[in-house]
Amino acid sequence: MDLYYDIFETQFGWMGVLASETGLRRSTLPQDSPDECAYELGPEVALASQEPDRFEDLRDRLWRYFDGEHETFKDVAVDMEGASEFYRAAWKACQSIPHGETRTYGWLAEQAGNPRAPRAAGQSMARNRLPIIVPCHRVIGSNGKLTGFGKGAERIPLKRRLIDAEAR
Repeated sequence: MDLYYDIFETQFGWMGVLASETGLRRSTLPQDSPDECAYELGPEVALASQEPDRFEDLRDRLWRYFDGEHETFKDVAVDMEGASEFYRAAWKACQSIPHGETRTYGWLAEQAGNPRAPRAAGQSMARNRLPIIVPCHRVIGSNGKLTGFGKGAERIPLKRRLIDAEAR
């Protein structure tokens, strides 16, 4: 399988993307360096060709998003190979959360077909391979608190920043 990637700078930090011919396989949250992005993209990046031109449209859209424009990524082709049906359903439901709004893990579980599985919905967000594209930052605890994001509690300020930027 042919794989392609790019690492680029945004207003929020460096981001990496990895795709197959089918679609986007991975994206990173904004990081402090290109090396952190390469690490976050995972071992497949070593098998991929760096091809920035393939990602020009996505890169431009991410720039607009980080500039505060209302940008959605529902139309971006994604490659969810290896993901369980529940995770796929949860990621799709997450993409339906409107820009500038939040939903709970319970809501996400219900939308994914198992209302009694909010913890599993949380795990699907923790294992989200496409942050920003699948806007897991829009999913919050039932008590309204921001919970886990990226590397855990240390990334909560980024989650807050993304939610606040969308709310403007």
